[in-house]
Amino acid sequence: MTADRIARRIAVHGKVQGVCFRAWTIEQATAIGGIDGWVRNRMDGSVEALAAGPTDKVEALIAKLHEGSPASRVDRVEVEDTPGIVGPGFVQKPTV
Repeated sequence: MTADRIARRIAVHGKVQGVCFRAWTIEQATAIGGIDGWVRNRMDGSVEALAAGPTDKVEALIAKLHEGSPASRVDRVEVEDTPGIVGPGFVQKPTV
């Protein structure tokens, strides 16, 4: 990643499954624009995302994930750096 482009792996914990959180995350990433990556449910009940793009845009998405979708309840968000090798666009991946 270049200095103005970052990649973050994000884990969102709380009531984030069964409340359209993944679809909402895709809508948020698309609305912000310029973010590549994916979102998926985890078997432990959390939602995981990988977001890569300009620093300000990735940070804006992370801020949205802290807020959560209207029907969700976000208890905790974990963020870590990652190499961020992803294809173009922001998509939903299968549960792991």
